[in-house]
Amino acid sequence: MNKSERPHGSGLMNSKKLPPTVIVLGFVSFFNDFASDIVIPLIPILLATVLAAGPIALGFIEGVAEAIASFLKLWSGRHSDVMNGRRKGLTLTGYSLSNIARPLLGLAGSWFTLLVLRSIDRVGKGLRSAPRDALVADATPSHMRGYAYGFHRAMDNGGAVAGGLAAAAVLAWSDLSLTEVILWSAVPGFIAVLFVGVGIKEDKAQVVQQPVVLPPLSWTVLSKPMRRYLLVLALFTFARVSETFILLLGHQLGVGVVELLLLWSALNFCKAITATWGGQLADLLGSRIIMLVGWVAFALTFLMLSQVTESTELWWAVIFYGLFTGLSEGAERARISDYAKTGEHGTAFGWYHLVIGISAIPAGLIFGLIWHYQNAGAAFLFACGLSALAAILLRFWAHTPAK
Repeated sequence: MNKSERPHGSGLMNSKKLPPTVIVLGFVSFFNDFASDIVIPLIPILLATVLAAGPIALGFIEGVAEAIASFLKLWSGRHSDVMNGRRKGLTLTGYSLSNIARPLLGLAGSWFTLLVLRSIDRVGKGLRSAPRDALVADATPSHMRGYAYGFHRAMDNGGAVAGGLAAAAVLAWSDLSLTEVILWSAVPGFIAVLFVGVGIKEDKAQVVQQPVVLPPLSWTVLSKPMRRYLLVLALFTFARVSETFILLLGHQLGVGVVELLLLWSALNFCKAITATWGGQLADLLGSRIIMLVGWVAFALTFLMLSQVTESTELWWAVIFYGLFTGLSEGAERARISDYAKTGEHGTAFGWYHLVIGISAIPAGLIFGLIWHYQNAGAAFLFACGLSALAAILLRFWAHTPAK
C-alpha cells in the first residue's frame, strides 16, 4: 500500500491542527465565494429573462470563461515555482481582478458583454488558483493535506451559502434590482482581497533568492500515473458541467428566483458540511476511495436530475448531490499534491486546473446542445453515463502515485 492510500493512524482526525496560512486562505475563500455567489446563481436568470438567451449561451459562456482561465492557471502555478515558492503576489492579483470585474456583470446589456466580464473574472481565478492551492500544500504536512483541502472547500462552500442567502434575502425583502444586488457583491469581495494582502505572510528569506531551474514544462515530463489521473479528470469534467444548469432546470420547472437562490444555498451548505470530514477521511482511508464514492454518487444524482418533474424532486436531488460532492472535493486536490515533486506544487496544480479547464468549453457546449435539441433529461443522462465511466477508469486504469 503506497503513501497516498495508507491510513495514518487512529486519533488523527481529532488531533490535527491546521497551519495559519490554511486558515487565512479559508477565510479568503469564504468571502470571495460570498461575493461570487451573490452573482453566479443570477447569471442563468439574467440570460433567460433580461438577455433572452438559453442553455447554449450559458454553456458557451461558462465553458469559454473557464477555458481562458485554465491556461493562466498552468502559467501562474509554474511561475510561482520558478520564483521559489513566492505565490502571494499572483494570489493577490487574481483575487483583486475577479472582485473588480464580477460586480460589473450586473451592468451587462448583452450575453456577449456578460461573456467578456465573466472571462475577466475567470482570468483572475486563473492567476490565483494554482498558487493558492500550492500555498496550502506548502504549508501543510503530507499526512493531513486531505483535511486542509477539505477545510478550504468547506469555507469556500460556506461563503457560497452566505452569498446565496444574502441575495435571496435582499431580493425578497427590498426593492433592489438584480443589477443593484450584483453591484453590492463588491463589499465581501473587498474583504477577501484584504485578507490576502494582510493575512498571508511570505518567508523573507525566499524573496532574496534567485529563481530556480525546473524541468521543461511538458506533458511528457509528468509521470505516467499523473497523466492517467489527469485524463480521467478531464473525462469527468465532461460530466461535471456548471452547476448553474441545475438552476436553469429549476427555472424551466417554474421555480421562482428567491427559491432558486435558496436552492443554491442549500447545495453549497450540503457541500460545506461534508467537505472537511471528507478530507479527513481521505487522509485516513485514501483519497481514491473517497473520490470513487463521490463520483458514483455524482452519476446517481444526474440520473435523478434527468427524471425531475417538480421542485420537490429537484430539492432532494440537489441535497444528495451536495452532500457527496463535498465529500470528495478535498480528496481530489489532495491527490494532486501526492503526485507533485518537492518544489513543484504550483506546476502540479497548474496542470490540474489546465486539464479541467480546457475540457470546459466542449463540456458546456455539448451539454447545452443536448439540452437544446433534445431536453434537459437527455443532457443529465449523458452526464450520468460519463461520470460512471470516469469512476470505472479511476478504479481500474488510473494508477496510484509512486510515493
